[in-house]
This record gives sequence, structure tokens and C-alpha cells, in this order.
Amino acid sequence: MVVRASAYADELVKTAKTIASPGRGILAMDESNATCGKRLASIGLENTEANRQAYRTLLVTPPGLGNYISGAILFEETLYQSTVDGKKIVDILVEQGIVPGIKVDKGLVPLVGSNDESWCQGLDGLASREAAYYQQGARFAKWRTVVSIPNGPSELAVKEAAWGLARYAAISQDNGLVPIVEPEIMLDGEHGIERTFEVAQKVWAETFYYMAQNNVMFEGILLKPSMVTPGAECKDRATPEEVASYTLKLLQRRIPPSVPGIMFLSGGQSEVEATLNLNAMNQAQEALLLRAKANSLAQLGKYTSDGEAAAAKENMFVKNYSY
Repeated sequence: MVVRASAYADELVKTAKTIASPGRGILAMDESNATCGKRLASIGLENTEANRQAYRTLLVTPPGLGNYISGAILFEETLYQSTVDGKKIVDILVEQGIVPGIKVDKGLVPLVGSNDESWCQGLDGLASREAAYYQQGARFAKWRTVVSIPNGPSELAVKEAAWGLARYAAISQDNGLVPIVEPEIMLDGEHGIERTFEVAQKVWAETFYYMAQNNVMFEGILLKPSMVTPGAECKDRATPEEVASYTLKLLQRRIPPSVPGIMFLSGGQSEVEATLNLNAMNQAQEALLLRAKANSLAQLGKYTSDGEAAAAKENMFVKNYSY
């Protein structure tokens, strides 16, 4: 008999349900120190720990953030960091009912033997790192791998992505962390929505096949899929209704009903990123709250774009994006 999810089974289910609670979503603030430095440089600030601390303090302290945010993905430095007032960031999140999470992958590297594709590294030492993260207060984990449609995707790349996610998910559950399973279908390419749908079906079928082989408890995971859209360079654009139709069809065909929550990633689609402006703390926090509330309403099907700033509708797609 296989023992699944070790001693953490009940806690994993509770954590997953909390993060997937109606009207709330995940705040991704897991930018690496290097990426955070780029944001600081854009307003003429040095990439120092003190400046990164000030920026991250802005993100976790808006009053009422927990009304719209159920989980926050942190970078490793942030998990151990305090705010400028000396309070642990993890504690501030928990007080607002926000579950702290941690990015655990080690980034994308070239996949030898493939069609110029990538694989995600980070399984070495993952168990011991996650045990330490759990002790520090993290309760879920994030691992991002990608599949590129213009480059195939090759059978090798799809299998590597699926197997890596499955191993990460099993190791995470064994250490008390709910794994967010994220095989991102990249937007790069001229392909239509049908091709994206075809590839997404293949990727998710492989992913769940290998998660089952690794005895992952589906009630204790969360999914972070891309929406099914045409490639970024495709001439035939899809309406929101078409995107919704294809995406729902994909989920109905591939996702087991035991999975407690699906948290969509933007994948370069139009949205407003939290504004970094350390000289206007209140303004930045208002922007974060506004975006969190808008996404909360969208999750409930009650969002309207009335009153949105023009910047909110700009395309954020970045070719070959990496953290």
C-alpha cells in the first residue's frame, strides 16, 4: 500500500482550499533579486537589500489586501526578510489571512537533444530546502517550467516538463508544501488557438500521468495553467469568449475533479503590474489593491473594465521571457 502525502495530507488539503477560496487569488511577488534590481534601476535606485526590503514592504502592507489575495509567492530572500518596521513579512501575510508560498525552481536551462528547447532545474536538494522553507512558515511552493510551440514542442521537452513537475509535486507534498503545478505554454509564435489547444491537451495529459505515477495527492495541489490563446504573432486574434470556450474545454477534458483550485497565469497578456515607486508609497499600495480587487471580481465573473487606466490595457508580452 502506498502512503500518499505523508503526515501532511490533511494540512495540504486545507491549505489548497484556503488559497483557492472564492474571490481571492495569488500575488506573485517572487521576482529574483536581479529582476527586482531592474525595477529599482528604472527609478534610479541601487539594487540593495534595503531598497528591495522597502519595495517588498509596499507589497505586503496595504490594508485589506487579504480580502482579495489568498496566497503570496515569495522569493527566498523575502521569506526570511522583515519589513522596514522590523516585522517578519511572513507574519504580516498570515495576519491578513494570506498563505505564504515560495518559488523553489532554479530556472530554465537548455535541454540537450531537443529542438532548442528548455527544461527547469532545481530538483537537487529540493527536499532539504523545502523542509527549511516549511519551518520558516511557507505552506505552498511554485515551480515554473515552459513548453514552446514554435520549437515543436518535441516529445522530449513535453516529457521532461511533465516529469519534472511530477517529481517536484511529490517532494513538495512530502515536506508539507502544496505544489502549484505550472507548465506554461509560451505565447511566442504565429500559431492559432487550435494549435495551442492541441499542445495544451498533450502537456496536461503527460503531467497528470506522471503525477499519478509519483503518487501525488491531487486534492493537495493547485494548477497554474496558461489560458488557451493564439500565439502572440498570430494574425487571427481570439475574442474573450473564444478563449474562455477553449480554456474550459481543456480543463474539462484534462483536469481531474479532485483538484481544488486553478489559478490562471497571465503569460504576458494585458494587465497592470504593481507599480514600483518607492517615493510614493501610498500611491503604489493603492495600485496594488486596485489590481487585486479587479482580479477578485474577474474570478467571480463580475468585473467590468470601466474606469481602467490606459496603461492597464497595454500588452505585456515579452519574447522569450525569463525571470
